Amino acid sequence: MYVPPSFRETDAVVMHDFMTAHPFGALITSDASTGLFATHMPWLLDRSRGTHGVLQGHIARANPHHGFSNEGPEALVLFTGPDAYVTPSWYPTKALHGKVVPTWNYVAVHVYGRLQFIDDRDFMMRHLDRLTERHEGDRAHPWAMHDAPQEFLDQLAKAVVGVELEITRLEGKWKLSQNRSSTDVDGVIDGLSASDSAHDRAVGALVRTHRPTRE
Repeated sequence: MYVPPSFRETDAVVMHDFMTAHPFGALITSDASTGLFATHMPWLLDRSRGTHGVLQGHIARANPHHGFSNEGPEALVLFTGPDAYVTPSWYPTKALHGKVVPTWNYVAVHVYGRLQFIDDRDFMMRHLDRLTERHEGDRAHPWAMHDAPQEFLDQLAKAVVGVELEITRLEGKWKLSQNRSSTDVDGVIDGLSASDSAHDRAVGALVRTHRPTRE
């Protein structure tokens, strides 16, 4: 991923937090026979394992991904969050010289690692239970795995295959107008914050948080 210095994020904790907050990522692998192949799925991050953590997920057994992606030396998972179009009309410098163009603000984390698929019922049940608890825990009436009939759960476990990726390196890109002047950054914050789009407002909050201290 191309990451100019002003947009680079190197803090693993910051990237881990982002992955946890935006857990839906795309697994991308390549092999000699099939080429590039991608699967989109929710992930769980275990920060306690390995040097940089371990990602866990699952895919449908009918998905051919688990059958041909073990040849490659490395796999990639892409995580992204809210993104927003930035109009040059928000830049005060537009009135000074007009040398401004539109851009796009976003956050992305690229996760590289060693991939393995795990065809084991106990692993799958533990993973699905953790995944469910992670996303149901804050609900007023959370659904739990034991709410479903055991026979149905057994069938479910047979229909999916576990995925683990031991993280070997992380790349973070927080492209949030850090390369603009302070007045332009303020204009972006004001423009995004006033938008009717929740995505725009979320990006505006990120731009505010990452506002450069330089003038």
